[in-house]
Amino acid sequence: MQAILIGFLALWLVIAAFPFLWTLWGSFKVEGDFFSKADWANALRGPLTRAETGGAFTGAGYHGAWIQESFWRAAINTLIVVVSVVTISLTFGTLGGYALSRSPYRYAFWLLIVALVFRAMPPIALISGYLLPFYQWNLWGHLPTAIIVLVAINQPFTLWMLTSFFRNIPKDLDESAMVDGCSRFQAFRHVIIPVMWPGVITTGLFSFLLAYNDFAVTAMLLDKENQTMIPKIAFFLGTTQTKGNVMFAVAAVVSATAPLFLLVVFFQRQIVSGLTAGAVKG
Repeated sequence: MQAILIGFLALWLVIAAFPFLWTLWGSFKVEGDFFSKADWANALRGPLTRAETGGAFTGAGYHGAWIQESFWRAAINTLIVVVSVVTISLTFGTLGGYALSRSPYRYAFWLLIVALVFRAMPPIALISGYLLPFYQWNLWGHLPTAIIVLVAINQPFTLWMLTSFFRNIPKDLDESAMVDGCSRFQAFRHVIIPVMWPGVITTGLFSFLLAYNDFAVTAMLLDKENQTMIPKIAFFLGTTQTKGNVMFAVAAVVSATAPLFLLVVFFQRQIVSGLTAGAVKG
């Protein structure tokens, strides 16, 4: 039975990892090999890659994306957007979630319901509402526009997540801290936050992923010079009117995916602790 379980997990791991590994391999080939219609094995052997570059692998896709098409600028824009969205969302989310979790009034429940309604709305609905004032105030195309909308989309989620985490922390902790002379904010900062730090990291990671992987908001609200990585990858693919460079897109996909893998590996313990927080109460 154990051998069957190990075999199943190994098979699942191979199936899950194969798309990224295949893309990583193909990013060092030329388009004629990686997208060969004559023989899929050309992607492994690389005959055209050898003929065109003199070697089995080439970094032309990465050079073209990062240097020729300035993908580095999109990476910097993505970093600015992600850091801003996560910082703002977690700041207001932790303060709001703590207040709602400790509030004895009924309005706290209805505020969360309203937040859930906004979270359930399609992002395109929020974007359309922001377009007119952004155009009138000459804000369209700049990074702050995308940050504002992404925070608006993400904030209800952080409120729900963090309120749930705070409710799993006994009120006795902050009450004891205030008895010892702490103010409400000092109790929140020095006692409550260290206890629920895994929950903050987990919520921050989901906020990071929302901003990092967003396409609809950034594609509609940012101009060409301020594009983030995901719309830039779509630009590499081209359209029916313009021809793109597919290998630039393949290299860019690998470049954009690798940081996510490293992030999850680095924070895996905190993520697991955050997701299981409150599952067992003492």
